[in-house]
Amino acid sequence: MTRCRNCETPFDGNYCPECGQRNVDLERPLPELVAEVVREAFDIDGRAIRTIWTLFRRPGMLTSEFLAGRRKLYSPPFRLYLVISLLFFLVAAWVAAQGILLDDGQTLEADAVGQERFFSDQVPRLMFLLLPFFALILKAAFRQRPYFHHLIHALHLHSAAYVVLALMLPLERVAASVTLAMVVQLLLFGYLIANLVISLRRVYRTSWLAAAGKAGAISILYMMVITSLFEAARFYESASVPPSH
Repeated sequence: MTRCRNCETPFDGNYCPECGQRNVDLERPLPELVAEVVREAFDIDGRAIRTIWTLFRRPGMLTSEFLAGRRKLYSPPFRLYLVISLLFFLVAAWVAAQGILLDDGQTLEADAVGQERFFSDQVPRLMFLLLPFFALILKAAFRQRPYFHHLIHALHLHSAAYVVLALMLPLERVAASVTLAMVVQLLLFGYLIANLVISLRRVYRTSWLAAAGKAGAISILYMMVITSLFEAARFYESASVPPSH
């Protein structure tokens, strides 16, 4: 029998039945404590592997399982999004710093630094703000579901999209001249669209035709909003930078 260090309630197991505090033994070697902190923070266990596998092999299944209450086997949606988005924005900033995303006429010395700053500072904030807006788009397309359902679905869809985009971005420069790179990008983009269609069909239990049609409308509207917001953010950022003399 263990006594809770927070409320003094005696109990057996890992969690106090009265206050919910976990029974953690701090009198352990430092490497063990550090490993536990990393494991708790990033969910590095069987659930993480199972979650990633399900996310890509069975689009929409994570959302359906979470909403059905079967949550123990998978990583929480918000934690999954935070970890994947952090890695994605690091990749995007690195790609920008290498000048891979520069347009014709732009140079590595003059433009890459500003682009890297935009992808590391502005884009993560903008995408975090756009996440609930995307859930609103889903709500408009599938009105019978509560908004919370769409928000969970949006977290899973964005997590999958970030992984695919992280694979596509480094190929951006060579795709115009190397056939294999272009084919890989096209396959990844095709998977991204298929992932959305399958996920909509599975989560909202609609027909293939309805899922495909709504996936197209949702994608076009969301891309228009992203493009407009990014252009506005770039304009504001350039206007706020004092001219160099």
